[in-house]
Amino acid sequence: MKVFGPVPSRRLGQSLGINNIPPKTCSYSCIYCQIGRTNCMQITRSSFYKPEVLLLETKTKLAALKNTNKKIDFISFVPDGEPTLDKNLGTEICLLKQFGIKIAVITNASLLWMDSVKSDLMHADWVSIKIDTVDNDIWHKIDRPHGCLDIEKNLTGIKDFTKHFNGTLVTETMLLKNKNDAQENIKQIGAFLSQIKPACAYLLTPTRPPAESSIRPIEKETLSNLCTILNHAAGIPVHCIAAEDTNNFFTTNDIVTDLLSIMSVHPMREDILKNLLYEKKYSEDVLQHLIKQEIIKEITYENNKFYMKNLNN
Repeated sequence: MKVFGPVPSRRLGQSLGINNIPPKTCSYSCIYCQIGRTNCMQITRSSFYKPEVLLLETKTKLAALKNTNKKIDFISFVPDGEPTLDKNLGTEICLLKQFGIKIAVITNASLLWMDSVKSDLMHADWVSIKIDTVDNDIWHKIDRPHGCLDIEKNLTGIKDFTKHFNGTLVTETMLLKNKNDAQENIKQIGAFLSQIKPACAYLLTPTRPPAESSIRPIEKETLSNLCTILNHAAGIPVHCIAAEDTNNFFTTNDIVTDLLSIMSVHPMREDILKNLLYEKKYSEDVLQHLIKQEIIKEITYENNKFYMKNLNN
């Protein structure tokens, strides 16, 4: 399924996800990515799925939700890779607007130097752009960009986009222990944000298994201090996100299909997954079967077990 959820989002409330990119096609191979390492790195925009297919799946999902108490706050493009690699993105956003639900796109902003990408994103109601650093060396160490990308070109593209975008613009910065959590890096990001003036900035630290097992989150107290520094440097509201996942996931009677579509983009913590199985009166044998069949895999991070779809199958 290319449409999943709704899933609880710490920024968007109940978000119906659109997975418009095949796994794992991206312009970055971030060391902290919860989906894993990028196995198909590209910066050329391509057609992956027919817009009509995404429209039909969204319509079907919304119809199934009609008789529930679930309110959908956003339809969100948050796929297995970088959503702006999809050259049909603008068409898809316009098609989905017919449902009267706000459209969000979460992008790494690496392609905003392309006029076609800027044009497509203009149709969205809410756009989140990733800015982990404005330092070239740190950028290469953390985001591991495609070899043809240039950080100054990316930052210029972001500035150009924000001059004309009329929706809600936010930024997100993933902070990693001893990687990009130095105060100087935060101040540099703040100086850049003061130029583009997003509605707010989010500082995050990993709460789910990253692509590289050596990556560690920063402590909550440190995260809070860095939020204060960024607020002073950028002059905009800054929010910390380091909370644990909730169990407020929506599933139908076809729970296996629902869980696999969620786990393809969102590793699920063991206690949350088992609670969902219990609520739907499924045995935990279902979980063990999926593991034995290598459909999903188990990962331990920060003393918690997580399960995610095995994208190689």
